[in-house]
Amino acid sequence: MIALLSVLGLVVGGTAEIYLYQSLHRQIDSELNDVSKRIGFRAPPFGSPDQPYTTTHDKPDSNGLPGGIPGDAIVLQQTGEGTLDGGVLRFLEASEEVDQLTDVQKATVLSEVPADGAKVDVDLGSDLPAYRMTRVVKKDGTVYYVGLSLAQVNSTLLTVAGFTGCVIAGSLLIAGWGGALIVRRTLKPLDRVAATATRVSELRLDRGEVRLAQRVPDADTDPRTEVGQVGAALNAMLDHVGNALEARHASEMQVRQFVADASHELRTPLAAIRGYAELSRRSRQVIPDEISHVLTRVESEAKRMTALVEDLLLLARLDAGRPLAQDPVDLTMLAVDATSDAHAAGPRHYWQLDLPEEPVSVIGDGSRLHQVLANLLANARTHTPEGSTVTVKVGSVPNAAVLQVIDNGPGIPEELVPRIFERFARGDSSRSRAAGSTGLGLSIVHAVVTSHGGKVGVQSRPGQTVFTVMLPLGPPPVVPTAEHRPQELHPVR
Repeated sequence: MIALLSVLGLVVGGTAEIYLYQSLHRQIDSELNDVSKRIGFRAPPFGSPDQPYTTTHDKPDSNGLPGGIPGDAIVLQQTGEGTLDGGVLRFLEASEEVDQLTDVQKATVLSEVPADGAKVDVDLGSDLPAYRMTRVVKKDGTVYYVGLSLAQVNSTLLTVAGFTGCVIAGSLLIAGWGGALIVRRTLKPLDRVAATATRVSELRLDRGEVRLAQRVPDADTDPRTEVGQVGAALNAMLDHVGNALEARHASEMQVRQFVADASHELRTPLAAIRGYAELSRRSRQVIPDEISHVLTRVESEAKRMTALVEDLLLLARLDAGRPLAQDPVDLTMLAVDATSDAHAAGPRHYWQLDLPEEPVSVIGDGSRLHQVLANLLANARTHTPEGSTVTVKVGSVPNAAVLQVIDNGPGIPEELVPRIFERFARGDSSRSRAAGSTGLGLSIVHAVVTSHGGKVGVQSRPGQTVFTVMLPLGPPPVVPTAEHRPQELHPVR
C-alpha cells in the first residue's frame, strides 16, 4: 500500500510540478514579449554610461520602473561588427546602470539563443541566475538579445517541490501507520483461524480413535468477509477429515476384531492338528517313511502357524489397548537370560553382554519385555551369517533405560529401514519364510515398546546394525528419540 501511494504521490507531485513549470514559463514568455516591444524605443547609443535613460513613455509603469522594463533584465544590442553591447540593467531611482557581460557570457548568448526568435533558457555562469532569452529584430534591422531572470521562477518551483514532497512524505507516514493499524485489526480473526489450524496439526491422527473437536469460532466464519470465508472453509474441511477419520477408525476396529477373533478361534484346531500329527508319529504300527515325513511337515507347519496366530493375537490385544502388567523388571537379568537362550538357539554366533555395574530396572510387563529382546536377538541370528558377533547392551540415559542389540552382519537394505517395524515387512531372500520367520517379530517389538511408553529405532550400515529400545525409568514417560543413538552408554568391550 505504501509503495502504491508513493508512486501515486510521485505522479501527482510530478504532474503538478510540470504544470507549474509550464505555467510560469508561459508567464515569463509573455513578459519577455512585452519587454522586447519596449526595447525599440531606446535611443542610441545603448547603454552609454553618460547617456540618461530615455523613452517615449515619460511616466514609469506600475512597478515604478522607467519604460516598464523590469530590473535585472538583460538587454544586448548587436553592433555592425557582430559584437554585443550591453548587459544586466540595474535601476537606481530615476537612473540606470548596466553591468556589462563578459566576453564568454556574450559568446554563450550568441551560441545558445536561436536566430528564429525562439525563447530558450540560458545559463550564464554561477555569478548570474539562469535567464529566459530571445532574439529580437526591429524594423530598422537592429538586433537585440533580451532576457529575463528565472531566479523567481526557479525559487517558486523549488518551494512548491519541497512543500509537495513534505506533504507526500507526511501522508505516507500517516497512511502507513493507519493502514498497519487497520490491517492488523481486520486480520485479527485470521490469527484465531491459524491458532485453530495449529492445534489441529498437533493432534495425533495416524492411529487410534481421533476426535477433531477443534473448530473456528462462529464469529470468525462470516461468509461476507475474506477471513470469514477462510474460517468457514477450514471448519468444513475439519468436518470432512473428522468423518473420514471416524470411518477409518471403525474400519480398523473391524479388522482388528476380525484378526483377534480369527486368531483366537484358530488356536484350538491348530492345537488339535499338532496333537494328531504327533500322536500319529508315536503310533506302534510301522509308518512308511513317506507318511512319516508328511506328518513331520504337518506338525512343523502347524507349529509355525500357531506361532503366527499367537503373534497376531498379541498384536490385536496391543492394538486394542489391553493393559500390561506393571511390575519392576530388571533389564540386566532379562538381558542375561535372553542372551543365554539365544546362545542355545544359535551356538555358531558369538554372543556378548555389555552390562552396567548397577542394575537397570523399569516398570512394565516382564514377559513382554523378554519377548522384545528375544525377537531382536532372533532377528540378529536369522539375518546374519554364522560367525557373526551379536552384542547386547544395557544402560541408561536421563529419564530412560536403554537396550541395544548390535551385530556386525551385512546390514539392512536402505529402502527397508523406514518400514522395518511394519507388519510382514521383508527384505531380500535371507529374510524369507525359509528361516521360519513370520515377519511380525519387529512389529511386535514396536507395539510392545510403544505400549510401555517407550521408543524403538534402528541404524544400519554394512558391518553394523544397531537396534535401540528406550523405556521410561518412571512416570512421566519422557523418552528421547530412539533414532539418535545415545552416546552416554559405555563402549562395547
